[in-house]
Amino acid sequence: MEYISLKQASELWNISERRIRRLIQENRIEGAIKIGNAWNIPIDTNKPIDKRYKIEEDKFIINISNDFFEELDEKKAILDSKRPLPKETLKSLEENFKLEWTYNSNAIEGNTLTLKETKVVLEGITIGGKTMREHLEAINHKEAIEFLEELINDNSELSEIDIKNIHALVLKGIDDENAGRYRTENVIISGASHIPPESVIVPELMEKLIYRYDEWKERYHPIIVAALLHAEFVKVHPFIDGNGRTARLLMNFEAMKNGYPPIIIKTKQRHKYYDALDKGAMIGNYTDFVRMVAKQAEEMLDLYLKLIK
Repeated sequence: MEYISLKQASELWNISERRIRRLIQENRIEGAIKIGNAWNIPIDTNKPIDKRYKIEEDKFIINISNDFFEELDEKKAILDSKRPLPKETLKSLEENFKLEWTYNSNAIEGNTLTLKETKVVLEGITIGGKTMREHLEAINHKEAIEFLEELINDNSELSEIDIKNIHALVLKGIDDENAGRYRTENVIISGASHIPPESVIVPELMEKLIYRYDEWKERYHPIIVAALLHAEFVKVHPFIDGNGRTARLLMNFEAMKNGYPPIIIKTKQRHKYYDALDKGAMIGNYTDFVRMVAKQAEEMLDLYLKLIK
């Protein structure tokens, strides 16, 4: 098993070494061992939830009837009944969603590669007149999807380390200094009414987000959980750049882990998408965003069912 030092854990988790020693004494860090005078921690150990503060109950507004997901669930049940899907059909579906997802997620953020150009870039060909950043955004996003698939196949529980690793892939070669690291500066979101929290409390808010996410899974439909994970992550805006792409990857971690096809927000929906997120961040009303996510989930289910009849 691979271990990291107390200092490395401190940098990774944004917790003081003194606090980590205390958590070890409280048996809150699984697998920690002492070699000589130094503590060593398994590299895959999740950051412990700091119970020094109270997690307040979420006060979300989600005006959706009890039968809202009935048709969606019926379609998913049909898809599940046909598993395992035909090998070649599944391969073509996966290739298509990786392309569509990568193109749309990047285009929402201003990448000017067309769908066809994105396909060519993912095949290893350079497009003249396009920036290196735009090429890297496409390549990185596909790699981030593949990392996401590995987490799902390993039945991993989402952790802050996973979120940082996903973000590190999104910004690889683009901004290596900030890739996988929480921001240390205050930011604003262009065109949004919501102002993200000060950088000094980002580590605490991300720790709380993971704790709340675990609670959401006990209370809400998986599609609602996927939407909330995306929306509340963006509300914190923990990174200097790449938050939108990372949020959409996290949303699909939850959706795909629960057996849904990837949920792809289209670039043509950008304004409606941003408005729904801003409404949620400002007043906690995520009705519009949940409905949007559910609609896109159903569209993907329809596509899968159409091809495997």
